[in-house]
Formats: sequence, C-alpha cells, structure tokens
Amino acid sequence: MKRDTRLIHSGQPRRSDDLVNPPIERASTVVAPSTAELYNPTPPRRHYGRGGLSPNHELREAIGALYGADHVALAQSGLASVILALRAALPDTPAGMQALITDSAYGPVRRFCDEELPRYGVTPVYYDPRIGAGIAERLDKPTAVVLLESPGSLTFEVQDIAGIAKAARSAGAASVIDDTWSAGVLMNPLELGVEYAAQALTKYVGGHSDLLMGAVAAKGDAAARLKDKDVLFGGHVSPDDAYLCLRGLRTLSLRLERSGASGLAIARQLDAHPKVSRVLHPGLENHPDHALFKSQFNGSSGCFAFVLNGIEARESETIAESCHLFRLGFSWGGYESLILPCDRQIRRTAVPWKAEGALLRLSIGLEDADDLWADLAQALG
Repeated sequence: MKRDTRLIHSGQPRRSDDLVNPPIERASTVVAPSTAELYNPTPPRRHYGRGGLSPNHELREAIGALYGADHVALAQSGLASVILALRAALPDTPAGMQALITDSAYGPVRRFCDEELPRYGVTPVYYDPRIGAGIAERLDKPTAVVLLESPGSLTFEVQDIAGIAKAARSAGAASVIDDTWSAGVLMNPLELGVEYAAQALTKYVGGHSDLLMGAVAAKGDAAARLKDKDVLFGGHVSPDDAYLCLRGLRTLSLRLERSGASGLAIARQLDAHPKVSRVLHPGLENHPDHALFKSQFNGSSGCFAFVLNGIEARESETIAESCHLFRLGFSWGGYESLILPCDRQIRRTAVPWKAEGALLRLSIGLEDADDLWADLAQALG
C-alpha cells in the first residue's frame, strides 16, 4: 500500500465489532484467570495498563507502518521522545565517548545534551549542520551517538541525512534524528539509514494544538534496544491523547499538503518583499540546500523562517505583534497560523549565526493563503 492508504488502514481496532475507531480504554489493572496466565500468558497478551491498551496500541502500530519500524515508543512530549531516543542510542558503557550534536538542535534538547550527557561521561560536541560527509573527520574519537535535525527548526539548514548516518554507522556510532518537520510523511529517515527517528506528535500528527506527545521509531537491533528502554523508563501516555493522535494521523497527509502549498506560496511572496533579506525555506530554489532537499524530501511542510532586511529584534517583535491572523506562540503544525520572533532562542557554538536582521518564524495553518499574506503584508508595512 502507498503511504496515504497506510495512514488510513493501519492501526485498525483489534476487536471485530465493526468499529472503524478503537475504543478508549482506561485501566491500570488487567486481570488474569490464573497465576500462570498472570506471569506467563500463552499466547502473550496485555498484562498491565502501562504497556498500553487501546488506542495506544493502535497508534504505535500506525506510526510503525508509516516508518516501516519494528517498534514505536510513545513519549509524553516531543522533547521526551528525542531524549528517549538518545538514551536508547547510548551504549551501556558510554564514559569517555563524545556525542556529535547538530548546532541547529532544538534548544531544550541542547540543554539536555549539555547538562545530562556529561553525567553519563559523554561529552557533547556541536557540529555544523551542513557538514555532510565531512562529519567523518569528527568521528575520529569514540562516538556514542550523532544527533540530526533536518531541517533545523529555527534556521532551516537541510542535512545530508544519508551521508551522516552512513558515516556514523561506519564509525560504530548510533544515529538519532528529530523528524518533526517531515512528520514521517515528507521523508523517511529510517530508509536513509538513521537508526532512531523521533518526532513531536504534538505538531503535525496531532494537528489541532490540543495535546502533547512524542514518538520514536526504530528497526532491527535499534528497535530491540528502544523497546527495552521504553519498558525500563516506564513511559506512558494518556489513551485520550493517543486517540486524538490516531485521529489526526488519518488526515495528516491532507493537512500537510495544504499547509505546505500555502507556505511555499507565502515564502515566494516574502522573497520578493523589500523588507525581507532572505527566506529560509528549503523548498525555494534559492535556498542553499534546495538540491539536497529535493533528493531526500517529497514535499514541504508549512514551517519556515525569514530574515528581515536591516530590521533589528525589537522592531521585528512589533511586526509580529501587528499581525491579526498570525498569533504569537510557541509550537507549530496546528491548524492555526503562528508567528515567532526567534532571535532570543538562537544558541550556536559550532557555526556563529550571522544575519542581516532579525529572524521571524512562521507556521502556516489551514487558513486561506491570500488572507494570511494580506495579514503579513500589512504588518510588514
């Protein structure tokens, strides 16, 4: 089955009672008819609520079908999913090793790497997101894990995912990617050689700005390790939120298509605006990573940024506050459009961030693109 068909027909209810959606099961205790069945059920069956009832089970199955994964772990948030992937990727004795982290990594993930990885004896080392095959030179020291995020969620550099994953694998290092921007639909990092694909289901999969959740998908040996850590760390998500995520998954492709098309149209209009220096959208032909983007992605989502021409941060905040349809807020990927002044968030150590003016990020929702452009145009004016 092709991707869009899998989104509809995977993760179907386990019961044969003619329902197209799974029931929401809320329970901690699952009783058994005997002690033998309690401790060693034959065949294996659900035995405790933390392991996931419906629709947690169906959501994991559906995301697994999307990625072609052998195991999917659900986490309390997107941040928690990346942290779970990193902890699963670390070898059992990582002391004295390094972790290579893309300099464009999500800020809270960066904080985890800086504060927690050293507790395992692992040194976080940041690298240029555009390093490509050159990352092999950074793998001359024992490396536990390489973290990618493509495109970067503030500055939108596209990484050579296949090349970096191959170099990591050759050096005996695990690879982890934050795949929230593509939502597993616009690109499949597992097919490009990455071992652990994490994403914030909060964003495009949920799609309605009403839940927090994350997921990690993996195949083969990585899947077995992920499953073990998933159980060890005792993760669990609400069945009500899992239901909403599964519902969002059914319309994910259509929403991404609408958001992506509107986003690209608005990006082209911004690119021609005199107050805009450059637009950081990998779908634009003038983006420095456009050719690489076309080789690895099958489309664009609606999240991108633009640099103002000589306009500093305070004035950029006034522009953002002047919008009516675009609301000020963190997150992205919901049905509503958002605008975010980003300069306060940028943290770089490997490659200094240099820009002609302030940075504004947009998340394009499902409103009419002409109305959204009119809102931006009046704010820029």
